[in-house]
Amino acid sequence: MRIGLPKEIKNHEYRVGLTPASVREFTSRGHEVFVQSGAGAAIGLADEQYAASGAVLLKDAAEVFAKAEMIVKVKEPQPQECAMLREGQILYTYLHLAPDPEQTAALVKSGAICVAYETITGPGGGLPLLAPMSEVAGRMSIQAGAAHLEKSKGGMGVLLGGVPGVEPAHVLVIGAGVVGTHAMQMAIGMGARVTVLDKNVDRLRQIDMVFGNRVKTLFSNSQTLEEKVLESDLVIGGVLVPGAAAPKLVTRSMVRCMKKGAVLVDVAIDQGGCFETSRATTHAEPTYVIDDVVHYCVANMPGAVARTSTFALNNATLAHGLALADKGWKQAMKDNPHLKAGLNVAAGKVTYEAVARDLGYAYVSAESLLA
Repeated sequence: MRIGLPKEIKNHEYRVGLTPASVREFTSRGHEVFVQSGAGAAIGLADEQYAASGAVLLKDAAEVFAKAEMIVKVKEPQPQECAMLREGQILYTYLHLAPDPEQTAALVKSGAICVAYETITGPGGGLPLLAPMSEVAGRMSIQAGAAHLEKSKGGMGVLLGGVPGVEPAHVLVIGAGVVGTHAMQMAIGMGARVTVLDKNVDRLRQIDMVFGNRVKTLFSNSQTLEEKVLESDLVIGGVLVPGAAAPKLVTRSMVRCMKKGAVLVDVAIDQGGCFETSRATTHAEPTYVIDDVVHYCVANMPGAVARTSTFALNNATLAHGLALADKGWKQAMKDNPHLKAGLNVAAGKVTYEAVARDLGYAYVSAESLLA
């Protein structure tokens, strides 16, 4: 198969879909890989390394899209990239379609086979291709939150861990999944006072076993959520409904009553965000203020640590990418139901139920297209 690797063009996005080592895995199996010149240069992956791995370097994205049968990316295709997709071409990347009707419409129109990293499942449950970026984002959420609690960044002027004789900041983590767990780990390490809310009591038990009395675990209901949001200095939103829009758990009225200079970090912003006042921002302008509360809602947080994120992502995505190339998308999905769960749009049809429901499309099962 002919594999295409274009340079990412989203604001401050420096990750790359394939490392030179991953390219070598494809070329060693007889596949051709076309890499846009400079695709990995920003994170120290030079064109020469890609060439040494067997890739053919091309000058621009248009050439890559024209030659490739499968496009491997990191972030969702931007409008000009959607316009270059063609019928039957495989797109393998993060998509996050539920809160993005424009992208969904463009992918449906293209007729491409669109496989989303974030909905591919794992044998033991979970979302293994989303997990590494959730780990990065969870850890970064505390770094970002701590920085923006500083007065010069718009916050209340609180040191996350405090100092002897002065109490630390109170961090509330909403959601005890991958994002929440890594956020807790970082917040504890920095000396904060940490509370986590979740509806899964078994998960709260696990958190309690791991972190003990360093984290206060609470079952999430409307009253507890509101009480803890209002008393917190930093709130991390890490709630995920696979493939669907995130629930708006923190309301505008709650934000209005929060501490002045408190910080909200919405890690769920790729799926529309879990705060009612959230709107996607970029690394160029990461924050805005509503009712004296700082909102950090960067939609590609792991892009800030692009080299770490690229290698972590490739570790997770490579095996399924090779399966798609070796077998073709239909046979690969027949052989692996977990990969099949990643099919979101194919041949002009929406094949992921949550996306179809949230955006008003007729749902067509992946099985019907594989028959």
